[in-house]
Amino acid sequence: MKRQTIKDLLADYKKVLHHDITVQGWVRAFRSNRFIALNDGSTINNLQIVVDFESFDEETIKKINTASSLKIVGEVVESQGAGQTVEIIAKKITILGDNFFEELQSTILQPKKHSLEKLREQAHLRFRTNVFGAVFRIRHSVSFAIHSFFNQNQFFYINTPVITGADAEGAGEMFGVTNFDLNNMPKTEEGDIDFSQDFFGKKTNLTVSGQLEGETAAMGLGRIYTFGPTFRAENSNTTRHLAEFWMIEPEVAFNNLENNIDLAEDFLKYVIQYVLDNCKDDLEFLDKRFEEEQKGKPEKDRAKEGLIEKLTNVVAKRFKRVSYTEAIEILLNSKENKKGKFQYPIEKWGTDLQSEHERYLVEKHFETPVVLFDYPKEIKAFYMKLNDDGKTVAAMDVLFPGIGEIIGGSEREARHDVLLEKMKDFGVDEHELWWYLDTRKFGSVPHAGFGLGLERLVLFVTGMTNIRDVIPFPRTPKNAEF
Repeated sequence: MKRQTIKDLLADYKKVLHHDITVQGWVRAFRSNRFIALNDGSTINNLQIVVDFESFDEETIKKINTASSLKIVGEVVESQGAGQTVEIIAKKITILGDNFFEELQSTILQPKKHSLEKLREQAHLRFRTNVFGAVFRIRHSVSFAIHSFFNQNQFFYINTPVITGADAEGAGEMFGVTNFDLNNMPKTEEGDIDFSQDFFGKKTNLTVSGQLEGETAAMGLGRIYTFGPTFRAENSNTTRHLAEFWMIEPEVAFNNLENNIDLAEDFLKYVIQYVLDNCKDDLEFLDKRFEEEQKGKPEKDRAKEGLIEKLTNVVAKRFKRVSYTEAIEILLNSKENKKGKFQYPIEKWGTDLQSEHERYLVEKHFETPVVLFDYPKEIKAFYMKLNDDGKTVAAMDVLFPGIGEIIGGSEREARHDVLLEKMKDFGVDEHELWWYLDTRKFGSVPHAGFGLGLERLVLFVTGMTNIRDVIPFPRTPKNAEF
């Protein structure tokens, strides 16, 4: 007899009504030795199994407890009780896996018993909870929608290296890769580590971005995107940072800054709409959780919109496009800045904006997603196109409520001589990136792209508040468990 997922059964139960089917899953609850709430991970909704305990041996009934796994054969019938449309009258129950630590596991799996922080220490069990089941089903849908959007728009998926000799950001906060014996590393005559003897013959790191390699592919394929793991050795324990995270980076030949902004807006709206259309049950659960969470906050800190309302509004509204210069004027003249309420006061043009400034623009001033563009050249990366004013670069950041920056991108500097000069100004080794410079020699074209951190988007879509709760196994300072 073919096994059916609980999601499929609940969505189209009339096809199997009054037929015997097989279901498998984990016990969420067992009431009165009669009613099993079974869940198989395919949906947040449980399936009720009705057990006539007189028809089963006592030993089997004793083994049915929270977190144990079962295989059940039974008849699908319309439910007479409240709370469910259909249920299964069990005819055969097979215990697939006992729960040997019922008290411990049932406590961990109860959302009111433990904090999300505690659940992070139980990564092998937290997938069983409603919260994380919903989060990771939505994460899957977000990832699927990303591939779908780019495929529909004739982009090619490119895998860029995880191990690289290039530092795309110029920040230097990278994890080194070596096969040296760390207790006996070869040295040069000057006493430095001799990386020429290392596996790759040079110093290499885990990548912080696939952008530079992606640009080379766009110069032949036209439209490409990367989607892979990236790494930053930033010693940060904030709710917004991870040491290992996933980045999506499209690069498009012949696009300028305006095209890039249009692409970013269309892309975000497509992905969010996909989640709204395909993750209704999980979103409704997280929406209620979000509402309860807001009640515990001071009134001034509460979100103005519910989770689903927020997502719907982001899709419906046109993103406000504002130059960096205009944004600085708004922030300089804001009550928050004049009354010293910003942790980082805005004093002059050229200030690098912090999350609190970005969120003020989105949540208080414009009350809509904002795209900032044309930033001062000193606070942006070397590869961004220098504007005609000589002061700004064709950069863009998309700012979202509750998040701040969710996308960062730019039109790239396509002129060989200007790029070379900027690399010198930023102290970027032109010999190390000879191949990147070469793309400006052989038929260079205007081109643009951006980077989106998958976890930040999932954070926004699910209403979670800590980025560690939207990745299955978070990697943070002093934490590489599991």
